[in-house]
Amino acid sequence: MTDTSRIALVTGAGSGVGKAAALALLAAGWRVALAGRRPEPLQEVAQASGVAADRYLVVPGDVSDEQSVQAMFAKVVAHFGRLDLLFNNAGVNAPGVALEELTLAQWQNVVDINLTGMFLCIREAFRVMKVQSPRGGRIINNGSISATTPRPNSIAYTATKHAVSGLTKTASLDGRKYDIAVGQIDIGNAATDMAMRMAKGVLQANGEVAVEPLMDVNIVGQSIVYMASLPLEANVMFHTVMATKMPFAGRG
Repeated sequence: MTDTSRIALVTGAGSGVGKAAALALLAAGWRVALAGRRPEPLQEVAQASGVAADRYLVVPGDVSDEQSVQAMFAKVVAHFGRLDLLFNNAGVNAPGVALEELTLAQWQNVVDINLTGMFLCIREAFRVMKVQSPRGGRIINNGSISATTPRPNSIAYTATKHAVSGLTKTASLDGRKYDIAVGQIDIGNAATDMAMRMAKGVLQANGEVAVEPLMDVNIVGQSIVYMASLPLEANVMFHTVMATKMPFAGRG
């Protein structure tokens, strides 16, 4: 298939990492379905890309709702005919409060979107990719470096991101028989609205508040394009891209 025949679906495409990934894929020649809760930001991203209208599709939806996810994937297949890549990106955080102060509703919201939502999208992508011709495709899950190491006061986010690694490993195993390659990108301190608080100072493991370096979010888009460009016989199962000087490795 030529570049312009490859079809991607990006969840959480209206801002941040999802926006950067969608723009990078469009620039690389992909046709991209942009998914998110609100259509207006998705349309703005699509128009900002400068590509022809037949290269993108705006598909509003809620990844935590099973019927919404099913409808979203059905629209993509009806419009483009197939799906070659899912960037499973949509995610939220909970307020940075002490563990004992986190409410059940705040916990459940993060679980519903970051974990259940990611599962629902993986399941629907499997259902599409296993029966299309040519068969197969690629799924890239957004894990975050919180899939490896927590920050203080982050139990809901960290727990779900650790769980994403389990989703990735199991889906990678279960996808083999369908030629579905599943990998994960773990991102550290990309300059998005969600991460800009790092530049103002954030709580560290030793109790201090420190400013942390950020990297251009477009670097993440480049990483997604690289992972997506591989033939299905190869897979980047875990890829970490982070601001070089952020406090991740070492003691703190």
